[in-house]
Amino acid sequence: MYKNNTQINFWALARVIGLLLIIEAIFMLVPMITSLIYGENDVKAFILTIGVTALSGSLLAFAIKPSRTDMGKREGFLLTALTWIVFSIFGMIPFMIGDTKMSVSDAFFETMSGFTTTGATVLTSIDHLSNGILIWRCLMQWIGGMGIILFTLAVIPMLNHSGGMQMFNAEVTGITRDKLRPRISQTAMGLWFVYIVLTIVLCVLLWLGPMSFFDSICHAFSTMSTGGFSTKNESIGAWDSVYVKSIVTLFMFLGGVNFALLFKAASGQVGELWKSEVLRAYVYIIVVMMGLFIIAIVANNQVQSWESVTIDPLFQIVSALTSTGLTVGNFENWGPFVVALMFLLMFFGASAGSTSGGAKIDRMLFLVKNIRNEIYRSLHPNAICSVRVNGKVLAHDVVNKVIAFLCIYVILIAVGGIVLTATGIPLVDAFFSAFSCIGNTGLGAGVTGYGGSYDIISDIGKWVLSLLMLMGRLELFTVILLFTRTFWRK
Repeated sequence: MYKNNTQINFWALARVIGLLLIIEAIFMLVPMITSLIYGENDVKAFILTIGVTALSGSLLAFAIKPSRTDMGKREGFLLTALTWIVFSIFGMIPFMIGDTKMSVSDAFFETMSGFTTTGATVLTSIDHLSNGILIWRCLMQWIGGMGIILFTLAVIPMLNHSGGMQMFNAEVTGITRDKLRPRISQTAMGLWFVYIVLTIVLCVLLWLGPMSFFDSICHAFSTMSTGGFSTKNESIGAWDSVYVKSIVTLFMFLGGVNFALLFKAASGQVGELWKSEVLRAYVYIIVVMMGLFIIAIVANNQVQSWESVTIDPLFQIVSALTSTGLTVGNFENWGPFVVALMFLLMFFGASAGSTSGGAKIDRMLFLVKNIRNEIYRSLHPNAICSVRVNGKVLAHDVVNKVIAFLCIYVILIAVGGIVLTATGIPLVDAFFSAFSCIGNTGLGAGVTGYGGSYDIISDIGKWVLSLLMLMGRLELFTVILLFTRTFWRK
């Protein structure tokens, strides 16, 4: 069938996608059982969706017999991008045939927002949604938080020898990827183990507070994934609890830490945490921003209680920095200076290798150090300077890739904003929405309202924002490569 191994192995890709669809169908059992327990009509929608998804997956996984099973870099990139799209296509079916009765554009936007942990929504109200739909929205974020491909590598070890490293690099966020174990599947299992344990601990802690067991599960999913979907219109503010806000803030912070570091700490190497320059920068940013937020709140006469100058600003800072997007109120009342700082935090993002979005603190740290070197070389042109992070010297091509990433990131925000203005969205709102979606934060501005709905955006605009969400989650290059002629050339 294949003339040579330079051709993309589409049949092997189809088989793996089939296995992935079966896994998605298994995940869908959770919302189906939930709807069944609560006696909701959406149980029919989930049963039908599970049937369609499982059947499609089985046909691809077992009916196709590829002549070769090897997969290289191109297959790794293509599989990663296709998986997120295919998961969204099948994952949106309950939104279309269930009680929500969404259009194709709305359902795809909502599902892509879920899997990419963006948290943007087209729903104007979620209080009326069935429990099955509510938990499916949060479960999608939890699956996408650590990564669909990473989960697959953990449960299908055979991929360790068939493009596993390429898929790992294509999906895991960051500049350099840390292998915790010799085999990729073992690394994937280690990262998912930490992720699952933290989710369980968070769920229990929230349940001990004012939340019900159901709300605790949903918010554990959306908090650890730094996704931001909630079960209430008022988000976390619905409970008006210092305990809940404190616990959620802590675990949003942990969600923004490189999970490789958390794994090492759980393995007894606690000292590795503070050795990380990125983690120290992460903490320093929060501390500095906390001081600035408090000054702004006091200056705008928004001090209403002790928590309004302690817990609330800290919650909002960590939520924005980790791209979670949860809110504790109308933070725009704190003044335009705070909104500007929020914009900056959303751009930074938290650590690479975490579940957060944004450009990542790692890249910003590398950029600052490289700028410092360039300034020094202006005075000493013959000096040899290197960018060193965590005691390691970065190769020059890595520095170049960081600069290219940040340039493309800004360009895509501009292009996305311009396209949205062509659909009738006001200028500021268009650019903020594009910026929010590519950073996987989900906050809206102006016409969409802070933390509000994207339902007023046109269908074309929703597809554009869906693409930006996907590109942001897969860190640009994985998706951009698919639009180049070189990628498809033998």
